[in-house]
Amino acid sequence: MTIMTDWHVIKILGALALPPACLLLALLAGVVLLKRRPGAAKAFLAAGIAGLWIGATPAVAYRALGLLEPPPLAGDPKGVPAQAIVVLGGGTLFASPEYAGDTVSAWTLERLRYAARLERASGLPVLVTGGNPRGRPRSEAAAMKEALEAEFGVPVRWTEERARNTRENALRSKEILAPVGIRRILLVTHAAHMPRAAMAFTAAGFDVIPAPTGYAAQLAGDLFDWLPRADALLATRSFLHETLGYAWYRLQWALE
Repeated sequence: MTIMTDWHVIKILGALALPPACLLLALLAGVVLLKRRPGAAKAFLAAGIAGLWIGATPAVAYRALGLLEPPPLAGDPKGVPAQAIVVLGGGTLFASPEYAGDTVSAWTLERLRYAARLERASGLPVLVTGGNPRGRPRSEAAAMKEALEAEFGVPVRWTEERARNTRENALRSKEILAPVGIRRILLVTHAAHMPRAAMAFTAAGFDVIPAPTGYAAQLAGDLFDWLPRADALLATRSFLHETLGYAWYRLQWALE
């Protein structure tokens, strides 16, 4: 039986506050109130339908996500004055049959691919970070290490396996890197996640050189960009998740 922790509570509340759950809840409220409070019911139904349509529209979703994305790393990685490459986990693919167990998700794989490219160009040592809050057979970082070494031929010097979120990624990485005198890092994560990640690592005492990857899809600029798609709804969810997460971190630091 899984023991409920603060991590689980935050994840559940976050899932309910973001699409599609929040939109489904609005639609459900509209259905429940339809007979007793028709005015409120219509408002909930309209909000749910409009939110679903707008959130699933690529022309809106991908442009919004792009607002969070910093420019890519400029110049030759070999000349970047960093001491190490830090790669953040982006999720786990559970019980993958072809890999006979848990492995890295598609998002994590995107980050690892770019980290491998940077390591080959710069020769910098690599740290992977990602914990195991759901009690799986192995941590996210362990799966990342295996993928980098076995599939990309890139050695991993440090494996941080306790972090449950981006803030803990930064704090736990500092516990490993500070004793060996490493402060200036190339930070690898998705472009939309970079503002929050860079803020967390800077607050932990690192000098961060952003190395973003996985940029939002480029739009074709035609009528099809205005037709709802499932992938656009995921982009909207990512935009809201990062925006709310950034604000939450700022609030936490303000209250400390």
